[in-house]
Amino acid sequence: MNTLKHTVLHNTHVSMGAKMVDFGGWHMPIQYSSQIEEHFAVRNNAGMFDVSHMRIVDLHGNVKPFLQLLLANDAAKLKIGGKALYSCMLNENGGVIDDLIVYYFNDNYYRLVINAACAEKDLAWINQINTNYNFNIEIKPRTDLAMIAVQGPKAIDLFSSAVKALKPFNAHIDSENDIVIARTGYTGEDGAEIMLPLTQAVTKWNELINQGVKPCGLGARDTLRLEAGMNLYGQDMDENTLPQDAGLAWTVSLADNRQFIGKDKIQNAKQKYKFLGLILESGGILRAHQIITSKNGNNGEITSGGYSPTMQKSIAMAKLPLEVEIGDKVNVQIRDKILEAKVVKLPFVRNGKVLV
Repeated sequence: MNTLKHTVLHNTHVSMGAKMVDFGGWHMPIQYSSQIEEHFAVRNNAGMFDVSHMRIVDLHGNVKPFLQLLLANDAAKLKIGGKALYSCMLNENGGVIDDLIVYYFNDNYYRLVINAACAEKDLAWINQINTNYNFNIEIKPRTDLAMIAVQGPKAIDLFSSAVKALKPFNAHIDSENDIVIARTGYTGEDGAEIMLPLTQAVTKWNELINQGVKPCGLGARDTLRLEAGMNLYGQDMDENTLPQDAGLAWTVSLADNRQFIGKDKIQNAKQKYKFLGLILESGGILRAHQIITSKNGNNGEITSGGYSPTMQKSIAMAKLPLEVEIGDKVNVQIRDKILEAKVVKLPFVRNGKVLV
């Protein structure tokens, strides 16, 4: 039996009475008190998540051309220190190896934040491309850093002691103390993600609690990201999924002659699905892998689904047949029942407002 990995905040979670679960090989808090309370803490005030299981990787050297080959989005867009870019990293067949955030610090220093569940696979791929194309980039996993996400309409105010130097949408970079505060997140709310030395993580976590930020588990993080229409790797896309079939065509930069891995495949492939939202108007819960049938009889599939605390309805993200339009009704197979769901544009909720 494999031993679960722990973040630096593990003992803090346990001492607070958090319910702990196996999350991709990490022993992580799923909730502290009520998942619904934690969800609304983020929507209405401020909540925080331990995301130290995410892998932080620093890149040094002539990094820009390396990233321009490695990523479907164009790292050359990043020109101001602290700017960030969301991108997919594709294989030669155009499938999504991972989705990630890349940060620009200077021309010779970039940072990637990659998903925990596929971190080793990602690193092997990144190192392989570095070697095969002779880039000689220094690839440095930052296992000495923790990461805390503070999210919600009052997140920045409650974290005011740390964010005074922030500019809108830019990161605050304290190189001397190895701290980066980035205006990124995974909830559809305002906020920041703080990367800091392991030795400072527990203190910062407790300071945030004292300022009124509510600790939240991964259960609330999942309902928040679902409402915000944000993809989850391994569920909404994987190595067999082209970006355009997962609603991620906007992350692919085809504006110039730049060649990136997987470009030819995704340019020549026909789109198979539309990636849209579903709202179940009746009782029942939409779940991943439930089959959808359109009015023309063609099938689709739910990739992520669940109950929306904000909307008090069951919602889902789904791969739908190409003929389906926003506003259409489709049928969903839920156990032994066929239930009707409405097709909507994503996201469902953003900045606390229901958009559908």
